[in-house]
Amino acid sequence: MGIIQNIINRFKQGGARMGFVANLNQITDHPKIGVNPNEYKRIEINREYFRGIFPDVKYRNSYGELLNRPYTSLNMAKVVSKTLASMMFNEKMEFSISKTSETDEEANQFEVADKFVHEFLNQCKFMKSFEVYLESMAALGGLALRPSFENGKPSLSYIQAPSFYPLHSNTTDVPEAAIAIKTTRTEGNEIIYYTLLEFHEWVGEQYVITNELYRSETKDECGVKVALNSLEEYKDLQPTTLFTGLSRPQFVYIKPFGMNNKDIDSPLGLSIYDNARNTLKQINDAYDQFNWEVKMGQRRVSVNDSMLEGKTDLEGNLLRVFDTDQNVYVSSGDDADGANIKDLTTPIRANDYINSINHFLKMLEVETSLSAGTFSFDGQSVKTATEIVSENSLTFRTRNSHLNNVEQGLKELMISILELAKGTIGIDGKELYTGEIPSIDDITISFDDGIFFDKNAQLDYWLKAKSGGAASAEMVMQRALGLTEEQANEVIQQIQDESAPTLGALDTGMYGGN
Repeated sequence: MGIIQNIINRFKQGGARMGFVANLNQITDHPKIGVNPNEYKRIEINREYFRGIFPDVKYRNSYGELLNRPYTSLNMAKVVSKTLASMMFNEKMEFSISKTSETDEEANQFEVADKFVHEFLNQCKFMKSFEVYLESMAALGGLALRPSFENGKPSLSYIQAPSFYPLHSNTTDVPEAAIAIKTTRTEGNEIIYYTLLEFHEWVGEQYVITNELYRSETKDECGVKVALNSLEEYKDLQPTTLFTGLSRPQFVYIKPFGMNNKDIDSPLGLSIYDNARNTLKQINDAYDQFNWEVKMGQRRVSVNDSMLEGKTDLEGNLLRVFDTDQNVYVSSGDDADGANIKDLTTPIRANDYINSINHFLKMLEVETSLSAGTFSFDGQSVKTATEIVSENSLTFRTRNSHLNNVEQGLKELMISILELAKGTIGIDGKELYTGEIPSIDDITISFDDGIFFDKNAQLDYWLKAKSGGAASAEMVMQRALGLTEEQANEVIQQIQDESAPTLGALDTGMYGGN
């Protein structure tokens, strides 16, 4: 940023204090944003649980002094989010964009579109990244995806819940939104905080993206509106960009399944543990107390007051008899001289704590709609059930409910990618994509359901169906082994070739053969 621009920004700061220049305390103060600010306070609390970092615990040591110690959490918010994300999506996900051609029944009308989207997502390393961000979606209640092209190169941005601001409330869909991108810079001896607000709006049939940059000297304030060229990376960014011919926004918002019961008018989603935070706190508190009891050995020793008073050395320094970090020793209330020591130690209540934590884990399973027995605590760590989950289980139904939202969002993303590419001119002066735009119904997505089925039982079922004449060999290969039609036919042919009898010389002479 140049000296002149720096001077201008200083004048704007002064003007903002006097009310002459646009100044935002919070992003939600912007007149275009119509979401309740309390929603972002809720998201911030969920983020604290997801991080698993909480304030220190205050306690009094044996001398009655107030001390702090780290709070030890079990962080089940992270565990639940990761468990659900891994069940919804992995690298075995497949999709196709296809429609039978009117002139050739074997031709795919959208073959070019299918290839383009596959290449776009591959270059963006979508398969590796999406599961990670799905964890954030589950934990914080939403995730937006924003496709773009930078000098013709595909790019896919993941906007997490704290940075996504719908422009309207009381809607089930989010057609317009603001995306916040935060940057810090050191200017002189100060750390300056910049926030780029990228507004996505519809003006009639035109799609408009507006960029506004804000500058603040404090982290918790959005700040004063400044010129885009105040930051080097935004010097070529246009304040306004118009798009035509789009059927949907150039972002996709995905949220967990279920009604937002915290604010029924909000378009924002709920964290999967939003209604389980009390239980999460009980789990964390029990785990923290258990760890502290183990660390201290739950020792309690009664000593007379003279032992807790300490002694003064020749230089006047107070010498303590016991370690000041522990709270093992307690006063007996006896001021008499001599060693009046009584051991009040009780056994560590390991089983009580383990049973309590497992009880709270059962409550957490209910509140997050997961099957009973999904989580268990053995005194050292949480175990997640690895056995096959029935397709009729609560976990399977919950996963499918969330997955419906994910599937719809991914289909919309593919449409957005193609529409954006069709309106983007490449370095060769041509549109990046020139084919037809498919509809949602032309896109098929297949997710990996393998973890929900016992493959041995499934194979046994289909073999019995074949032996009973209810299924063909090809169907068994496809349904039980997950092969394509072409792969199944190849395997069947190999089996037939291997099982064909080998003719001897006499048989060959009589019946012919190669």
